[in-house]
Amino acid sequence: MMRNAMIGSLIATLLAGTAAALPAHPQAEKQALDLAKQAIALRSVRGPGNKTPEVAALYKSALVAGGFKDSDVTITPVDDTAYLIATWPGSDPSLKPIVISGHMDVVEANPKDWTRDPFTPIVENGYLFGRGATDMKLDGTLAIASLIELKREGYKPKRTIVIEFSGDEETTMKTSGLIASKLSNAELVLNIDGGGGALDEKTGKPLYFTWSGAEKAYADFELTVTNPGGHSSEPRADNAIDQLAAGLVRIGEYHFKPELNDLTRQELAQESKYEAPEIGAAMRAFVANPEDKQAIATLTANPATVGRIGTTCVATMINGGHALNALPQRATANINCRIFPGHPFPQVMAELQRVAAEPAIQFKDVTEGSVPTPPSPLRPDLVQAIETSIHTVYPGVPVFPSQSSGASDSMWFRHVGVPSYGASPVFIKESEDFSHGLNERTPISNIPPAITYYLSLIPALSK
Repeated sequence: MMRNAMIGSLIATLLAGTAAALPAHPQAEKQALDLAKQAIALRSVRGPGNKTPEVAALYKSALVAGGFKDSDVTITPVDDTAYLIATWPGSDPSLKPIVISGHMDVVEANPKDWTRDPFTPIVENGYLFGRGATDMKLDGTLAIASLIELKREGYKPKRTIVIEFSGDEETTMKTSGLIASKLSNAELVLNIDGGGGALDEKTGKPLYFTWSGAEKAYADFELTVTNPGGHSSEPRADNAIDQLAAGLVRIGEYHFKPELNDLTRQELAQESKYEAPEIGAAMRAFVANPEDKQAIATLTANPATVGRIGTTCVATMINGGHALNALPQRATANINCRIFPGHPFPQVMAELQRVAAEPAIQFKDVTEGSVPTPPSPLRPDLVQAIETSIHTVYPGVPVFPSQSSGASDSMWFRHVGVPSYGASPVFIKESEDFSHGLNERTPISNIPPAITYYLSLIPALSK
């Protein structure tokens, strides 16, 4: 009990001045942190020794102990991983369920590169350290603990609530697609692996919160030039490496037409208030006129904003030749694209072919585990529920939509016609977001407000 009190005191101290006075949910807060630490200790990385199924077992054990029927929590093995689906039946079976979506796997982490062992969780200086602390084991356990708290408080949902966790979101997304197919009758999805809040770099106080309603599509295109080759002492004009390189240079210098949609229009207009003056002014000018050349030049030159205003394609791998003293018989390269919603892959590949302007280059779509999807609709009920829930813990903090540049499980739900929204309640400084990077960590001050947020949001959408 003394240890629990100390943790609660630390969290309260870290929260001082950043959030509204919150109701106490000590059991849920402790459970979220304890479960996250246990999950981080399980190396849920694809390949030999993958412990994702053990994470699933951990989560099921917590849910069943918290009041879910054992038969309502299923774990399905898939290759070396697994996925989990837990159902809380609502009182009105005619209503489509809401789905809370997350994933259990994490990207690889080499202990030699980290200050602390990535799979030995530790709470230090107000942070939870470990692989998955941000992406996304703490997020997952916050949702689990919140559902159990709702059961503890006697909540009875009218609409069925489903919480699911995929097992290979960071790699092939095979389980992600399987889950979306099984839950294609859902009303909507709250993807707790997306959205989130920004903290001020100096004060640590919340700046704004964004929920995600769309994401750019991931695509890979393979470029190949083949040639009979020959002796390097007899060079000729049709050199496979030279031809490929010339096309790659043209692609590297090319920028797709900048564009906006309803989500990014609001996102750029709101975020402009928190950017450096030059970037903020360019964002506002671009929103006012998407053909403003100066605004486009400024945003395109900035790596943090170039992907926010349209499709981007970049060379990521190259290979060529077979001997030091021979003309290359083959040269290949990979172009990775992040495609703005609304553009099919063949259209983008055709544009790259035109830009490369090299007939010898053959293009092939080699994308795996990705499909283009439209933005989810701006549902007033969802928007209102998120705003109300955030303002319950952070009064007055601006809330606005966003579009993600990375892929998530939302893609697969949108692909089967289910609207999906990134809605994680975790706030973090941009400089401290080490998802997929070294020394990943998340402030544990997020725990009490996140629990309160879920205790508001989930009933609002399921009552």
